[in-house]
Amino acid sequence: MLSEIHIIGGGLAGSEAAWAAAQAGQNVVLHEMRPTRQTDAHQTDSLAELVCSNSFRSDDWENNAVGLLHEEMRRAGSLILKAADANKLPAGGALAVDRHAFSAAVTQALEAHPRIIIQREEVAGLPPEDWQSVIVASGPLTSPALAQAIGKLTGEDSLAFFDAIAPVIHRESINMDVAWFQSRYDKVGPGGGDADYLNLPMDEAQYAAFITALIEGEKTDFKEWEKSTPYFEGCLPIEVMAERGPETLRFGPMKPVGLQDKRHDRRAHAVVQLRQDNALGTLWNMVGFQTKLKHGEQTRIFRSIPGLENAQFARLGGLHRNTFLNSPRVLDGALRLKAQPRLRFAGQVTGVEGYVESAAIGLLAGRFASDEARGFAPNLPPPTTAFGALLAHITGGADAKTFQPMNVNFGLFPDLPKTPKIRGKDRKKAMAHRAIADLTTWLAGIKEAAE
Repeated sequence: MLSEIHIIGGGLAGSEAAWAAAQAGQNVVLHEMRPTRQTDAHQTDSLAELVCSNSFRSDDWENNAVGLLHEEMRRAGSLILKAADANKLPAGGALAVDRHAFSAAVTQALEAHPRIIIQREEVAGLPPEDWQSVIVASGPLTSPALAQAIGKLTGEDSLAFFDAIAPVIHRESINMDVAWFQSRYDKVGPGGGDADYLNLPMDEAQYAAFITALIEGEKTDFKEWEKSTPYFEGCLPIEVMAERGPETLRFGPMKPVGLQDKRHDRRAHAVVQLRQDNALGTLWNMVGFQTKLKHGEQTRIFRSIPGLENAQFARLGGLHRNTFLNSPRVLDGALRLKAQPRLRFAGQVTGVEGYVESAAIGLLAGRFASDEARGFAPNLPPPTTAFGALLAHITGGADAKTFQPMNVNFGLFPDLPKTPKIRGKDRKKAMAHRAIADLTTWLAGIKEAAE
């Protein structure tokens, strides 16, 4: 009888882990607590629900590390990338998806798989001892009972940070006399378009007033135990960025470079970008506008943006607390908990940040669990690949004393040979091509071992 692998959590990482293990021939039980127990961030019962942005970020594999991770996942048979590609939306050089169609596609694929059983139940506390192979992919919103049990087992206090959600606006309420369509530098994206974003311009006075409003706006109050929890630097609330200096947003999500409304000669001092959020094009996401402003303040302040005077919000921004392990200290190189190796972890709970990174670690966890079920040692990816670089970082490459969530980036990859010296974009491209070559060899070895 085939070994049974239990996976806790039906988010991106859990869904990918279930698919990877089942595709490798293992029987899988996927435990998802929704709708039996809801979270503060989820809105549906679908597996792999996207609770924040609908963007998987850059799809340029030769020049961007997350784009490279996309390509590696595609070649490795990722369910998440297959569903994303099938439900992508115009988004310049990024891979954005219709969030509901994407989640529905993942859910349908997992429900239809003959080796996957989905159980809608909460796993409170540590899994039963007779579950010999478990992947905990409960995400940043791990239930308190399970989080406490893991904390007791590891002897480590759970780290935590706040993650903020950006508002979504109804397209029909946007003033198109002010807004214009354009991707930055007219860059052509995966869908072939070079005008995939809606852009809203601000002059210098409007920008200054907006910064003041953000700083002075009423914010969500934190509970006493939450006050020392740090933000993740890659997903700061817009008002926190504004507090760092008046020009911070002009060099961040509101940078005007590469954008010009051809109806006018004047250049904007700052630009707010909106990205399509569903296939119908009726909903648009405020790019980089995650926020902890109170809802009434969001409506008031964001309607001061030119073009959003009459904006109708399908969803306002919000804030939720994420938890993650000190993975370099408590996990081994194959994502197993050192204190209890039958437990393997995947996704954001391991300290990776981002949809794609979470799913990638889920894919690896599913493969590693499958290897062990067949009596083999886990086949780790080369450190020169995006898979391997990310895995190495969270399982020992990072300093456990200062460990914080991390997106995939070329700084995690082993350096290229010193000679000949390669710099800038050529360096990234060389690292990307090396990664794909090494990935190809790794995948061929996996296929040969399976046969």
